[in-house]
Amino acid sequence: MLEPKQYRPLLSVNNLRTSFFRKGVELPVVDDVSFEVSSGETLAIVGESGSGKSVTSLSVMRLIPSPGGRIMGGEVLFDGMDLTMLPEKRMYDVRGNEIAMIFQDPMSSLNPVLTIGEQIAESLRLHKGLSKGKAMHKAIEILRTVGFARAAEIVNEYPHQLSGGMRQRVMIAMAMSCNPKLLIADEPTTALDVTVQAQILDLMQNLKKEFNSAIILITHDLGVVAELADKVIVMYAGKVVEQASVRELFNNPQHPYTRGLMQSVPKLDQDEDRLFSIGGNVPTPDNFPKGCRFCTRCPQVMPKCHQQQPELIKVGDNHLSRCFLHEAADV
Repeated sequence: MLEPKQYRPLLSVNNLRTSFFRKGVELPVVDDVSFEVSSGETLAIVGESGSGKSVTSLSVMRLIPSPGGRIMGGEVLFDGMDLTMLPEKRMYDVRGNEIAMIFQDPMSSLNPVLTIGEQIAESLRLHKGLSKGKAMHKAIEILRTVGFARAAEIVNEYPHQLSGGMRQRVMIAMAMSCNPKLLIADEPTTALDVTVQAQILDLMQNLKKEFNSAIILITHDLGVVAELADKVIVMYAGKVVEQASVRELFNNPQHPYTRGLMQSVPKLDQDEDRLFSIGGNVPTPDNFPKGCRFCTRCPQVMPKCHQQQPELIKVGDNHLSRCFLHEAADV
């Protein structure tokens, strides 16, 4: 892990609240979430399924399904613009051009009836104003950049003709085609074998260095976090429960949930018959506990945890954690 660098802020998310509505009842899926990511920096957002990671990224992109979901409050400041206040036409220009997203399932994101070249060229024509011929030529260049030796042939193929790893590289090529300032990657290595995973991670690192893009990495894989991230936020049931540099988080996890995630990772130097797992499940938004949202699963729960929600407080240099145990330690 590299020493932390100094970065120029690019995206600031402040007190973001995104809810879905069921029979008129508001269900807060992302609740008072704040973080920053800067040019040349990778921020990882980690947590189990249902923690609010993907909805946070969709909120930044203004892609929350509507009707049904809505950004209820907060700011998403990108390069000085509050994306929550932009007209949809201007937001359309931002998506793909200035902020791009890699979704976790390429087959649901790629159009099955268009060739790979047509899909990459379409973005270049829309956002960069290139002619059809120049856009296709650029598409071939981009495919070479992401590791396709026979890029000139790949542009004429369809998604179903490619392997999972190749489709994921195509998604990265499409996302990086307009040199976005911010790349959001939602579980980019899910369902890929370890060799292809390593190739995809190396590719993302190289593209970040080449274009100085910021990356938001959505994942549950702490190995990927250690490999790519500069800093990490840990989410649980719609809340940020811990935030720190990647080195600090791995060396000194402070929240019981983060410690549980760390303990769940298999260790090569330990021979264990059974892997550790955190008991129970992430509560659904219609069944959040009254107090700390982790209280029903926490091994260090106290009576106070069932009644009040702890604040996100400073527990070290650029290290925040949401737990009453820190108050007890200060007494």
